[in-house]
Amino acid sequence: MFSRLLISLLIAVGMSFADNLSFALTPTQNALAEQVTQKTMELDYVEAFNLARKLRLENDGVGCLFQNIIHISLYDDKGDTASLKVAAKNLESCKTDGLWDALRNYEIGYVLLETGHSVKGAMQTRSAAKMFEESPELEAQAFYAVYAYFVDNSLGWLPFKSDNRESYLKTLDEASLKSNRFWPLFLTPLIWIHYDRKDFQKGLELAERGLKKAPNHPIMLQIKADMLYRLKRYDEAAGIYEQSASKYMERTGKSIRYWCSVLNLIRIYHDAGNDAKAEEQRKKLKDPEFEKQKNWMPESLMDDLKGRNLI
Repeated sequence: MFSRLLISLLIAVGMSFADNLSFALTPTQNALAEQVTQKTMELDYVEAFNLARKLRLENDGVGCLFQNIIHISLYDDKGDTASLKVAAKNLESCKTDGLWDALRNYEIGYVLLETGHSVKGAMQTRSAAKMFEESPELEAQAFYAVYAYFVDNSLGWLPFKSDNRESYLKTLDEASLKSNRFWPLFLTPLIWIHYDRKDFQKGLELAERGLKKAPNHPIMLQIKADMLYRLKRYDEAAGIYEQSASKYMERTGKSIRYWCSVLNLIRIYHDAGNDAKAEEQRKKLKDPEFEKQKNWMPESLMDDLKGRNLI
């Protein structure tokens, strides 16, 4: 009797419940969201912000969320830490609901992790993941898959623990192909999962897929170089990172991505047996600008270099 009553209640509120767990937008709003992503990946941030403002007139909460995804992209690309701080502040006030609110919390979790608040960031991401899990939509399931994969990965050693990692990878792969508005948010973690699994060839293939959608994207090029390095294709990896360092110097000066290029070149040239070039890159780290930004460097990269006494 209770179960029938519950079903009746769910049917009665079914439309509002389904809408609440949906990323559905009007055709106009969805087109704008897709264009924001496209322009962001083209590095046309001015036009991306213009489109996000138009989206905000159609849907204030979703437009606000996309504005701050652009701010996070600016940080990720140009090393603009001020943009990350803007995103941290603004995401707290975006008026979103349902899955869009889950995505808002997901992005807040990322910002917290990037700014050293790992526990708060993990809790924020976990809260968002629980809502994603309840939705049948592919994009929601893909956001959940990012979270759930790493949970299963950390607990995989436990006996009798169910392991759905392969299913999560398939979901992420499918969503990265089908979602025009979120594909970078799905493809990037998918690549790093394969990197973590030491499947560097697959990671390289996925990076190439990303570069077909966003030709010459500087972050995707660095990711490609990381895969080439792990495949011991040192000349190709060094070539990309040398070009990356030069272009970032032109675009942003000695920013985070510039220093990431330098740090990667140290280990690439070292492992290739070119100690002279490794030392040439190492000397650049004496620059006071590096000291100012050292805490923003990827922890895994710094740990690897320190662990091998390369810096």
